[in-house]
Amino acid sequence: MSPTTTTVTENNFLTSPTKTPSDKSSSKSRRRNHLDSTSSDSNKSRFDAYNRLQSAAVAFGEKLPIPEIVVLGGQSDGKSSLLEALLGFRFNIREVEMGTRRPLILQMVHDSTALEPRCRFQEEDSEEYGSSVVLASAIADIIKSRTEALLKKTKTAVSPKPIVMRAEYAHCPNLTVIDTPGFVLKAKKGEPANTPEEILSMVKSLASPPHRILLFLQQSSVEWCSSLWLDAIREIDPAFRRTVIVVSKFDNRLKEFSDRWEVDRYLSTSGYLGDNTRPFFVALPKERGNISNDEFRRQISQVDSEVIHHLRESVKGGFDEEKFKSHIGFARLRDYLESELQKKYKEAAPATLALLEQRCIEVTSELARLNSKIQSTSDISHLRKFAMLYAASISNNVGSLIDGAADPSPEQWGKTTIEERSQCGIGVWPGVTSDVNPPNATLRLYGGAAFERVMHEFRCAAYSIECPPVSREKVANILLAHAGRGGGRGVTEAAAEIARDAARSWLAPLLDTACDRLAFVLVNLFDLALERNYGHDSEHGIKTGNMDGYVGFHAALRCAYNRFIKDLATQCKLLVRHHLDSVTSPYSQVCYFNDFQPSSGLNAPSFNKFNQTSASSFFLELSDTSSPSHDIMRNQENIPPEKNIEDTTPGKVPEARDALRESQMTIPETPSPDQPGEPVYVGGKKELGICNDMGPRKRVSRVTANSKVSDFIRQQNSGILFGNGNSSGSAYSEICLSAAQHFARMREVLVERGVTSTLNSGFLTPCRDRLVVALGLDLFAVSDDKFMDMFVAPGAIDLLQNERELLMKRQKTLHSCLNEFKNIARAL
Repeated sequence: MSPTTTTVTENNFLTSPTKTPSDKSSSKSRRRNHLDSTSSDSNKSRFDAYNRLQSAAVAFGEKLPIPEIVVLGGQSDGKSSLLEALLGFRFNIREVEMGTRRPLILQMVHDSTALEPRCRFQEEDSEEYGSSVVLASAIADIIKSRTEALLKKTKTAVSPKPIVMRAEYAHCPNLTVIDTPGFVLKAKKGEPANTPEEILSMVKSLASPPHRILLFLQQSSVEWCSSLWLDAIREIDPAFRRTVIVVSKFDNRLKEFSDRWEVDRYLSTSGYLGDNTRPFFVALPKERGNISNDEFRRQISQVDSEVIHHLRESVKGGFDEEKFKSHIGFARLRDYLESELQKKYKEAAPATLALLEQRCIEVTSELARLNSKIQSTSDISHLRKFAMLYAASISNNVGSLIDGAADPSPEQWGKTTIEERSQCGIGVWPGVTSDVNPPNATLRLYGGAAFERVMHEFRCAAYSIECPPVSREKVANILLAHAGRGGGRGVTEAAAEIARDAARSWLAPLLDTACDRLAFVLVNLFDLALERNYGHDSEHGIKTGNMDGYVGFHAALRCAYNRFIKDLATQCKLLVRHHLDSVTSPYSQVCYFNDFQPSSGLNAPSFNKFNQTSASSFFLELSDTSSPSHDIMRNQENIPPEKNIEDTTPGKVPEARDALRESQMTIPETPSPDQPGEPVYVGGKKELGICNDMGPRKRVSRVTANSKVSDFIRQQNSGILFGNGNSSGSAYSEICLSAAQHFARMREVLVERGVTSTLNSGFLTPCRDRLVVALGLDLFAVSDDKFMDMFVAPGAIDLLQNERELLMKRQKTLHSCLNEFKNIARAL
């Protein structure tokens, strides 16, 4: 920053006698005094106007580009001492360590009538100032107590909310200075470890607005190349265009200078700061004893004089006074800051006036809206009308989003498949072990597009499920129950029953998950409909229903919408379950649509061959024949008892006995695929030694016949149910294969013919056609008292009244500032 050299004499803030002007120059002096007085009055009025505007901005949170000086620097770099010197009196600000907790806005007002400092603090969250603080020592106590109270309330180590103090004094300049927390490298004991980072972030935020002048302090003992905080200032103001750099505690460096070239090189900063940046070099009194304010100001003046005297007398060759004298001493810095701030005030006045006019219009409009809102709370018909319009608009926007509207931006509002799964709490499809990645899974979709993607994902998940393995015990229980009923479709019926049971167990959770996922997609449309409604209203300059700010109504509308979608999901679950029950019903023909047709010959299908044999004529072996205990059980099961001889009635012909023998024949256990069984005769006379009454020829014939029957049954059991030496199949595997085929057929019919159309008509059609009616019945088909509960909560009127009073006070203050700046603009 290139400060303009001022012609104000050093220490002009001290009260000292002046010489009486001569008669010859009295006229010229009077004219100059008149001009100076006029300029001073103009500057003071401008300064007062900005101070009042600043107070209003702090009280009401207004963001106004008010020229201000922000003091920056590390702890112990002399910021507190500089503030006391600017004020012209001490109040022990260093003892409260202000540079570490909250910013302090010092509004210094030069008032020649204030022979003693008059300090007042602005009340928290108000533009009003408290009573005047008489004792200077009480100022530090107030700053400390306010800081601790706010930090305790916010539970933080630092706070950007400033403390505002107005100081009126005859010996202070017209300045507005913001003292910021000092930079620190390490947190104090008992503070969070990230306190240094929080301070740095807050200071950068305070210093970033371009209308603020930065006053950066650094001790003279620190070399520029090793400055800890200069880089932080460069981040805010890279070229130092609005930065005033102050080298504090300059007297500590004086003893190192012996020749002129050393002084000049140091004062020029060796070009490290750039050719256009010239810092100020300031030294202040070190004595901290109990001295009067007059003595304090005298010491400041004395230190300035001693520094100049040392550079002139104690340094060989002195220093380049023409180049550097205007930047040495506190008085030079003080005058420069005051003139620079006044120049900024004058430059900013037109823009400030325009901004004030805009803010007055905005506050007036906001106040009118609030008045209308308060008035509308007593007009139920008005509220019903606009609430209905608003609900209808939301419903229309939901329908548009379902039909493919791409507004608002899908990139911002859409969701990928992974995000949908995560946010709805359904990460996987039940029963599906493999990853299900539908097309467009990585795209951000919403509305109808997201609905269709979930439908496709459901299809992928459904076709990923195969008929699960069934235990041999379960197959035996089902198959043998069907076999006991007789008929020729025992195996087919058993396989179909297994497939139906698997479909009910595995596809039902899949259907419920699909309904929940689709409901989540539709629930998300409410926020998109709100955004779309707001965007269209802003674009066309209208306010549909004017429902902004009615939190209770918006909450009720959201709840009604969510209930509507939840009811749709419940209904859809019932519908798709009905489809599942129909497909898995024993009366459904799905399982038999592609059933095997009867055939004959050696190439006939095994199921047809099996069905041609009576299911009750033999016992089916469905256990695992590979188990070690199978051979033992097979060898013991068909051993006849020792006494199994029945007396033959005398006189019976041999044919009757033959028939008895055949009726007493036991069908042998079905052998395992790898060890065929042999028939065992029970009750034959051969085994009992009684076979003489039968001729050899007839006996051979009977035995041969019995062997043929046994061989046929063994062939049916071992070849058809468990496989023979020429086949690897078995009854168990054949039934599982048939069940898997039936399951796939059920799944295909369910997914392709029933569920898809049902979910579309069950979710999307009601959202298009019945949503507005459902919301209307839920929200508006109620009594006036219940309807008004959505708009007038207990104490809501009082809150609105308080908000209106605050707005009226803000409007009054801003209009007052506006009129004041209009007068300043006329004077310019």
